[in-house]
Amino acid sequence: MKIYNTLTRKKEDFKPIQAGKALIYVCGPTVYNYIHIGNSRPMIVYDTLRRYLIYIGYDVKFVSNFTDIDDKIINRAKEENVPFTDITKKYIDAYLEDSYGLNLFESHTIHPKATECINEMIEFVKVLEEKDIAYNVDGNVYFDITKAKDYGKLSKKNIDDLRAGARIDISDEKKNPLDFALWKKRKDETEPAWESPWGMGRPGWHLECSVMAKKYLGDTIDIHAGGEDLQFPHHENEIAQSECCNGKVFANYWMHNGMINIDNVKMSKSKGNFFTIKDIQKEYDLEVIRLWILSTHYRNPLNFSREVMEQTKNGLERMYNGKEHLERLLEICEEKEDEDISKLVELKKEFLDCMDDDLNTADAISKVYELIRYANTFDENTDLKVVKGAVKLLSDLTSVLGLLYKEEDDNLDEKVEKLIKEREEARKNKDFKRADEIRDALKEMNIELKDTRNGVIWKRV
Repeated sequence: MKIYNTLTRKKEDFKPIQAGKALIYVCGPTVYNYIHIGNSRPMIVYDTLRRYLIYIGYDVKFVSNFTDIDDKIINRAKEENVPFTDITKKYIDAYLEDSYGLNLFESHTIHPKATECINEMIEFVKVLEEKDIAYNVDGNVYFDITKAKDYGKLSKKNIDDLRAGARIDISDEKKNPLDFALWKKRKDETEPAWESPWGMGRPGWHLECSVMAKKYLGDTIDIHAGGEDLQFPHHENEIAQSECCNGKVFANYWMHNGMINIDNVKMSKSKGNFFTIKDIQKEYDLEVIRLWILSTHYRNPLNFSREVMEQTKNGLERMYNGKEHLERLLEICEEKEDEDISKLVELKKEFLDCMDDDLNTADAISKVYELIRYANTFDENTDLKVVKGAVKLLSDLTSVLGLLYKEEDDNLDEKVEKLIKEREEARKNKDFKRADEIRDALKEMNIELKDTRNGVIWKRV
């Protein structure tokens, strides 16, 4: 598999630290509000990466953190006059609920909270201080970026240009405008804080991910991922502090997904085009969201519009219809001697080639549609072994993509079957008017009938 490595700006063969294993860290949400549509993209993209690596034989350890202490969380708690832990619990629970709807592999995810790793963060900062890389100013501890080798190597930003563009404040206690906080002293008695060698305080945001990655995955990890907006300063600062503390490369591969626009305009609360997952769920099933996000290569920008969502919804319905068509053929087709599964073998190889090419889910999904079109040519005369092969392949490919995971509507199926039986009785009794009425009623339910020598089969359209 080839992965586009942001660090080198080129596609590279994925060669994990340990053969057959993959260590992945994805920056998670700050839990002060419901996740928005932009948050969902890395969630879905890197969940799909994990699913694919597992499918091709890797043992994957996947960590995605919760930032559960932050200025935004503290401010929200003050606004609502509740403990900050009430805020974080509410929005972590909401995140997990959305994750379920998006079909994320939550049972295989390690979700550390920043507040669970305070002791490790303090020890991490102490190491940097002992190495004269961090400095304490009245309880605030800063990272001295002049001590970091190759600072800017991920984002390709020049440190001198960054210095020139930085706002200079004569009262700033930092040695350098680009130095960043590792530990923040408590502002007042109402602010959540922990004891430390530098006084009561809390960790800086950049510190959290470095420490949690180290704790759960080790000093060096295979893949670190997140949105492209995190390249600088967040990921750049992670590299600096981790490599200075541990004396090792922090991550071998860096993956960054593109941003989401709303009707071709950058998403922003001030522009009124800011949507949470829960907002969108009022109009669209979250499986539609998942398909929509995977229908564009993860590194490209993605545009949300109702026209695009309707097209995606129709595409998902085609997939489900194809699945139902195959499942019905399983019940009526027979095995023959002239099976030809070469087309299925070809489609599987092409799907794998797409996914191996920097997780090209857009082209991979086109192979799923091609499989559906091919399967729709099957009828009661198709070899049962070919039908079974198509069912298995469709299940495998959509499982990798995290699609077609909804249970069938058994109540509707039962209602349709009853109407079909009633129609058959009407035809036997030569009550063609009633038979036509039932067919028309089924059409209104988006159910299409096909009379075959083995009986009537139906599908959603």
